Amino acid sequence: MKALGGGFFVVAVLAATVGCNSSAPQPNATLTDAAVAQTPAPKTVSTINNDAFVAMGPIMVEQQLDVTAFRDGVITELDADVDSAVKKGQLLARFDDRQLLAEREAADHKVRSIEADVKNWEAEVKVRQVDLHRSEELLKAGVVTQQQVDHDRYNVEATQHEVDRERENLLNARANLQAAELELEKTRIAAPFAGIVARRYVRLGQRVVSGDKLFWVTATEPLQVRFALPEQYGRGLKLGDSLVLSPEGSQGESGTAKIIHLSPVVDPASGTIEVIASVVKPASFRPGMTASIRIPKSQ
Repeated sequence: MKALGGGFFVVAVLAATVGCNSSAPQPNATLTDAAVAQTPAPKTVSTINNDAFVAMGPIMVEQQLDVTAFRDGVITELDADVDSAVKKGQLLARFDDRQLLAEREAADHKVRSIEADVKNWEAEVKVRQVDLHRSEELLKAGVVTQQQVDHDRYNVEATQHEVDRERENLLNARANLQAAELELEKTRIAAPFAGIVARRYVRLGQRVVSGDKLFWVTATEPLQVRFALPEQYGRGLKLGDSLVLSPEGSQGESGTAKIIHLSPVVDPASGTIEVIASVVKPASFRPGMTASIRIPKSQ
């Protein structure tokens, strides 16, 4: 009984000790946002989180895309490679176009042939009109009958219909020629905008199909930074405000950006708004980098 009583006494003392320790904050515990908001920071400690919020976001450009093939073909010419600076419309690659050139040439000759037919039938209409006019004059003199005049008039109408038919054939031939030229244009891969070639996915002599990626072209400016901001920090921001940003991991290197977009809605899942800012002083920023954006609480 004494041993049992002594053990009970030890257990009671340990329980009391644990209870006392649980009431004190643990030195390694992480405070929640609510606890941080309710607990004032010591006056002797000053960190950036006391007067500003630091967001992270990617440096990006508006124009950046994969250039894909519009038709099947074999690459016979490569005019650009990785790191090549290109202008809008500059040739990047070319497909084998010999068959399409022949088809375009045939369509062009067809157009010229029908154009000649149209001119021939237009001249024929003028001849039939002269015949009709002569018959009408002879009818007045009583030399020919009304049937002859009607016959010449019908000839004029029939010939005019031939002109109309050939004109429609000409429109169809021109449309076929335009289609052949469009197919020929698909064999010439051009830069959609000015920038640099960041990646090349194909090689000379490779056969590709429609939709295959050929190049990744990216503009180098204007630079923008996109980031999410807690709703309470975005209340004081407005379009045109300047922000301070720096490359992630940089030492004392910074730039400025001007807000060009503030999302009108708050993401209910995260309680944040989307912000896009145009980089004014880019420093050493490049597309794809991550930047730190400092948002003062005063804003």
